[in-house]
Amino acid sequence: MRLDEFIEYEANERAERRRLASEKDYGILDHLDSFERRFDEHVSDDAVVGSVSPSIFVGRADYPNVSTGLLSPVGREERAAAFETSAAWYDEGVSISDVFDRRTSLLNSTRGVDVADAGATADVTSAGGGGGPAESVHDAWDGWLGVQREVAIADRPVDVEIGLDGRPDLDFDVGTEDIKTPTGPRAAARTADLGENPHVPRPVKKTLEDDDWRAEGAMTYLYRRGFDVYEINTILSAGALGRGENRRLVPTRWSITAVDDTVGQFLRGSIRDNPTVDRIEVHRNEYLGNAFWVILVPGRWEYELVEMKSPGSIWNPDPEAGVYLAAASEGREGRTGYVEETAGAYYAARLGVLEHLDERDRQAKALVVRHVSDDYWGPVGVWQVREAVRNAFEGERGTAETFGEAVRGVADHLPVSLGRLRRKSTLAAGLQANLADFVDAE
Repeated sequence: MRLDEFIEYEANERAERRRLASEKDYGILDHLDSFERRFDEHVSDDAVVGSVSPSIFVGRADYPNVSTGLLSPVGREERAAAFETSAAWYDEGVSISDVFDRRTSLLNSTRGVDVADAGATADVTSAGGGGGPAESVHDAWDGWLGVQREVAIADRPVDVEIGLDGRPDLDFDVGTEDIKTPTGPRAAARTADLGENPHVPRPVKKTLEDDDWRAEGAMTYLYRRGFDVYEINTILSAGALGRGENRRLVPTRWSITAVDDTVGQFLRGSIRDNPTVDRIEVHRNEYLGNAFWVILVPGRWEYELVEMKSPGSIWNPDPEAGVYLAAASEGREGRTGYVEETAGAYYAARLGVLEHLDERDRQAKALVVRHVSDDYWGPVGVWQVREAVRNAFEGERGTAETFGEAVRGVADHLPVSLGRLRRKSTLAAGLQANLADFVDAE
């Protein structure tokens, strides 16, 4: 499909999606009231009885002394799996309000723990009772961290009983920092006990039992065995990957990016010697107020993400501020340092592009342009970047005769000028001079 036809087709699709979309919902705090009622109904004395935990949370504040939590959808146990962030959320077409509802419906029962030392907890006695010498995270299969790890490595939600530290006033001060990661109201935990023997997949058992396996190798092993990055980052976060006593709890936000980056590096190596795509392709997707354009160009692997955040969007709230631009890129050998400007979105979008190219046994130069509109009124996390890019390659695509034509066609639908885009984007500014790579690669 020619680029102009593709753009017209996409415009019609976007109009239909807007017609079907619900209005913005700023009443998210109403969910907290219903949660508090469910909590009162399901708490017996000082314990949450018969809860089901689909996932865990590890905080990053005050690292290495962090807050670790078991997440439980109190009163909604029969739907526990739906509360765990996954690719299924995109398939369901969840809205921003849906995400907030699920996040704020999870009770985060927390304890303070040292990331390396299972015995170094703050202000509470050791879960499961007793004192004694500290044990490393690697050996922690009992008590609080043991239960948390069992939840993390299981392939389905796990029955747990969580003893709270008395009946505290729940912390319902939920801010944007909580919404970006899977946390909701918090309560201090005293103990945790399993109500069943969790089912652990065989490949996960293998990574646990191999004390000499570096975390990066274990991650790619699980990915090649069909585990999605969501499952892997939870296992990593629980301190269940890596070499023996070097294993550590990993803050949830860090583990998400670490897995995206590690799997991305593996895929980049996999496509390194593949033939290139044979023409310039333009792919597009839109989700939760974020529009993504992906331009694939014949040549050896290069990648860049350019983000445009409109005034009034969650990351650029001042309506008078103008459009904020951020960009980061890499060449054939990748990067040597962490991306600051575009942060986790860089690795999430790159993963989606690399998965597509690997599936096609091809490589390409890839420019991803993300437009964050003012419809993105609440942050939901980088999962929506990952899934929007993954699904951008489904359905129709546009083609262009030259890279310049592709960039101009996309720029006509962006909130910045073509000149400003080229000044910010390394690929948009310089790729046309390097199209000889296409000849060299054939």
